[in-house]
Amino acid sequence: MTSTPLHRRRTRLPAWIAGLLLCAGTAQAANDTSSVTAALDRQADADSLQGIAAEGALLYDAEAVKQDGYAYCGQSVALSERGEFRLSVRAASKALHVALATGNDDLQALANRDLAIAYSYSGNLDQAERFATEALKHKPKDPPVVFGPAHKILGDVYSRRGDYAKAVASYEAADKASSDRFRPLVKTSLANTLVDSGDLARARSVFAEVPTQQDPTLRNQLLRTSARLLTAEKKPEEAIALYETLAATRDGGDPAYLRLWAQDGIARNRLAQGDKTRAARAWDAATDDADQVRAEFRSEEIKMGLFSDVQGMFENAIELYIDMGDARRAFDLSERSRSRALLDAVRGRGPVDAAATIDSKTLQAALRPDERVLEFHALRDELIAWIIAPNEIRAVRLPLPRSDLIAVVEAFRNSIIGGKRSAVSGAEQIGVLLLKPLQLEAGTRLIIVPHGPLHYLPFQALRLNDHYLIEDHRISIAPSSTIATQLAQRPVHARHKLVAFGNPLIEAKYDLPGSEGEVKAVSGYFDDKSVYLRADATKAHFREASAGAGIVHVAAHAMADFVDPLYSRILLANENGKQSFLEAHEVLAMKLEGVDVVTLSACESGLGKIASGDETLGFTRSFLSAGSSSLIASLWPVSDDAAELLMTTLYRDLAGGADLQSAMQDAQLAVLRNPKMAHPFFWAPFNLIGNWRLTVKQ
Repeated sequence: MTSTPLHRRRTRLPAWIAGLLLCAGTAQAANDTSSVTAALDRQADADSLQGIAAEGALLYDAEAVKQDGYAYCGQSVALSERGEFRLSVRAASKALHVALATGNDDLQALANRDLAIAYSYSGNLDQAERFATEALKHKPKDPPVVFGPAHKILGDVYSRRGDYAKAVASYEAADKASSDRFRPLVKTSLANTLVDSGDLARARSVFAEVPTQQDPTLRNQLLRTSARLLTAEKKPEEAIALYETLAATRDGGDPAYLRLWAQDGIARNRLAQGDKTRAARAWDAATDDADQVRAEFRSEEIKMGLFSDVQGMFENAIELYIDMGDARRAFDLSERSRSRALLDAVRGRGPVDAAATIDSKTLQAALRPDERVLEFHALRDELIAWIIAPNEIRAVRLPLPRSDLIAVVEAFRNSIIGGKRSAVSGAEQIGVLLLKPLQLEAGTRLIIVPHGPLHYLPFQALRLNDHYLIEDHRISIAPSSTIATQLAQRPVHARHKLVAFGNPLIEAKYDLPGSEGEVKAVSGYFDDKSVYLRADATKAHFREASAGAGIVHVAAHAMADFVDPLYSRILLANENGKQSFLEAHEVLAMKLEGVDVVTLSACESGLGKIASGDETLGFTRSFLSAGSSSLIASLWPVSDDAAELLMTTLYRDLAGGADLQSAMQDAQLAVLRNPKMAHPFFWAPFNLIGNWRLTVKQ
């Protein structure tokens, strides 16, 4: 085990990022990126006030029993409290429709407030700000029930963005506008923000004004705030004593969850005392509790301005172990921090089972001589990369803060999607930044486990030594090393049966004639096949036929839902005169244990929300959880011609006996080597996720 230490420092964003964003030159791909703009416009329209009202009208008209607009507001708030954010937005959209149809300004105010709550809870801060601001424009009958929450949501938004001056001003406005019942939540949020901003004297003063809460859950949150304040005041012994009290608490919610944050607080204070050993011990205890914590939404934390992130707790522990020179323990913690819900769902399906996440030694034993796992973890001030081979594990510290990494990935993606020439030079720059320090051996198979913004990075399109990474390596992606290992232990031979869906019949603007040709071409490599085109490409047929397939191929439109990614949808053919969507949460309920490969040849099918546990929610979670061994999905809207060439090459190789990872490499290279499609826009959108060792049984 070796480690490459680097001084922790904040680096300036490289100048070339600005060049990527500003470069005016375009490649041939620019002619095919109008679909990207259209997709983004559709998403923006759907989440606008007008788009939400229009959706509300459709939902309202479809209801057999129509309710009072205020009843929909009540439903929206209750759904937000449970973490059902898309359903909450839908309920509020119906209230908004009723309000606009009847000219009810009071109901408009409440509907906008409820939309702001749903978007705030889901972490969509821009939308939360938009609807909270809109709510303040109206004249409700009971101003405190609208204006207090609206101002508080604005405070929450600014606090989470780190704009503490605006957050404090918004909380002060909320304090003045709130009811007596709501005001303690506002004051607690203000106190927490003042702690974060460093104004400890005022934080102490404001916190003293908060009355004791009768609800034990809120009482415990106040205890956490008090301990946070003592920590910020550099009173570690007092803070530790309070955290120990919290750890021993048995009322007011999940005791394991309380212990988790108590141990996290103890660790922070031990570290402030310079006691790394006892800090590490406390974080070890916290991570043990994290394994027991139910994956559920806790609205009371946001209500009190405690924007907790279990991932942040893991990051502190990982950083400490890296500082202590223990790269193996840091890797084990990184692995435990990610994909908890997905791991639980994958367990027990097929022949694999596991009591816990694998450790680095178990992973090494499962790797073949030519396989390497690259696992990343984006910390606040640096990026950690582990290179795991059968006989060694190395950790490399890259001085790239997470905020800069986000900018790097976004700039590179924009340059690719925009068809800009700068994408090639940007690929070289990022390759030097991320890959060169890793000293990868040419020809090795790479299983890449991204983290945070790296989920959106097309690794295959990075360049090193004048070569794209895909030219020198076969590549696959995994949500975690544990899941990759479990999936790779499933049967290595996929059944030689294809079920394919193409160009679903919806309405003219959704026609995809290229996808119809794609499905016909790929199905030619299979004797045992079921093909559903146009009006036959329905959700009913998908449910019936997919469970018995070895390979499922879908060439259709897809839309990512960034409010609640389990409501991301694939647009399938109309049924009974109505639009029909296959939503990600519906896939979760399907039985796909016999499906070895699912290919979503659709725009942005691989996108989803990165949750605090670093799980990419959406179709990735849904299909793997439903039992599929692997998934091929896209990172941006795709070109019809390029998709057809890529997919036909992929399936030709698979049908010929190649393993899935090799077939994917050949497919991307086939498009890359076409002079008209050499830009990464054409050949790099698809990721192979899951079991890279699969072959098709002959």
